[in-house]
Amino acid sequence: MAQKFQLPEGVKSQKVNFQLINNLIIIPIEINDAKLNFILDSGVSKPILFNLSDQDSIELKNVTEITINGLGAGEPIKALNSIGNSFQLKKIRNNNQQLFVVLDKDINFSTTLGIPIHGIIGFDLFREFVLDVNYSNRSIKFIDPKYYKHKSSSRIETLPLAIIDRKAYVEGEVSFDDEENVPVKLLVDTGSSDAVWLFQDLEKGINVPSKHYVDYLGKGLNGNIFGKRTKVRSVKLGNFLLKNAKAAFPDMFSFSSIKDLGDRNGTVGGEILRRFNIVFNYPGNKIHLRKNSNFKDPFRFNMSGLDLQHNGVRYIAERITDSRGVVKNDNKSFGNVQILMENRTRLSLVPEIIVSGIRAGSPAEEAGLREGDIILAVDGKRIHKYKLQEVLNLINEKEGKKVRVLIERYNKDLTFSFTLKDVFKQKP
Repeated sequence: MAQKFQLPEGVKSQKVNFQLINNLIIIPIEINDAKLNFILDSGVSKPILFNLSDQDSIELKNVTEITINGLGAGEPIKALNSIGNSFQLKKIRNNNQQLFVVLDKDINFSTTLGIPIHGIIGFDLFREFVLDVNYSNRSIKFIDPKYYKHKSSSRIETLPLAIIDRKAYVEGEVSFDDEENVPVKLLVDTGSSDAVWLFQDLEKGINVPSKHYVDYLGKGLNGNIFGKRTKVRSVKLGNFLLKNAKAAFPDMFSFSSIKDLGDRNGTVGGEILRRFNIVFNYPGNKIHLRKNSNFKDPFRFNMSGLDLQHNGVRYIAERITDSRGVVKNDNKSFGNVQILMENRTRLSLVPEIIVSGIRAGSPAEEAGLREGDIILAVDGKRIHKYKLQEVLNLINEKEGKKVRVLIERYNKDLTFSFTLKDVFKQKP
């Protein structure tokens, strides 16, 4: 039986709501009746499962051991290959789906996104449907291609989409400083939270701008990815121009497992894609872009120098005035039980957020913060009441703002202050 996602006979489309976290699309998928969260990743060929520790059980069909490659500086990783699995996304089903299962416990995107993430899925959905992705209201309509009709509008830009080796590419332009626009071919990657990654090519005029800094860019299946973070004067897709765009030049060693990058010049990711409502029409080899309310959002940089992630859970004690004994919290992502003590103190199990990385020479490092510090409060606000991405926004709000951070280090509470600095701001 062929692998194929499909809707029931006569059903033209299926609407699915998604969560948008750190520019990534998170959708719910049932695999062999287990309810899981997946990143919709147009850069991935086959579904990959990882981080199943919070699941009581999931049945996998016809399993063999394999080795797979991905981005990152590490070695190829061991995985399981499983065929004949049942996938369901509302009314969309595939009863004979192949998937890979990564066995490395360090491959875990839940800690950096703040909710359980169990895997990534991409091409097998994109090839069967026209995906109308509305980043504004966070919904996707999966449309049977034979029922799809494009509605022309002067506000919609239609671009050719090249599908090569199960990945999609779009043509664009990038300008550096005062130079002319440089044509680029970019992988369309909804699984990248960044704006645009570029591969240095001096002959073509793609070079790292003089103002940049070395930074952690993200995590791939084969390990961490580092590179140079910078900004470019503009990125152009069709007639849409995004000025002062965030960009990065990844260390090419991270791509060593990819045998052939072809004529690709980089990647366009979620930080740019979310500024549009997009119709991905793989069957028709087209992409339709319409700018949305996010289009004029400034590109945000990490001005503090801190990277944060979840690190399990911890108990906190709070004085309360209600009379309930045990309270259930609606947020079931990490720990949800609160206990009322006799002295009117409530013990709550909340996510613990730690400093997972710190940029050399950044304001936070110069202030004395260290990797492994537990974040307790930002500017007097206890951070357990905020989602991880909200905490990151608090410590990177605007250039020139003074931030005060309360942390725990070796069972001692310490306070540090630093001023956010735009590393690309022109000095007077």
